[in-house]
Amino acid sequence: MSGNQPYDRSQGGNHRFERKRDGSAARRTALIIHTIADIAAVFLGLWILLYLLEANRANVFVEFVEGVADLLAWWSQDIFTMDTEGLRVLLNYGLPAVIYLLVGHGIAARMRRL
Repeated sequence: MSGNQPYDRSQGGNHRFERKRDGSAARRTALIIHTIADIAAVFLGLWILLYLLEANRANVFVEFVEGVADLLAWWSQDIFTMDTEGLRVLLNYGLPAVIYLLVGHGIAARMRRL
């Protein structure tokens, strides 16, 4: 503002109380949803890998990963009941991983468009 022009409140207003409508909150929320879906899928995938590689289930880290995977995949337990244990674990934990990725990334993509 130059020294000779009066201050016009209608054009500047009080900048402290104006909210920007650039969609940054939607982008941040989308990033959070995207990240949560990725983390869930990583835990499920890591448990599948540890199981198939016959990791020591008495190990604290393996127990933790199994517990988190069980928590995330509670709804899909025993959807597939095959004789091959490895294939059963792959399908029962892989299905929720894929669904979390598809749903999480889909919701995040929709939020970014807002």
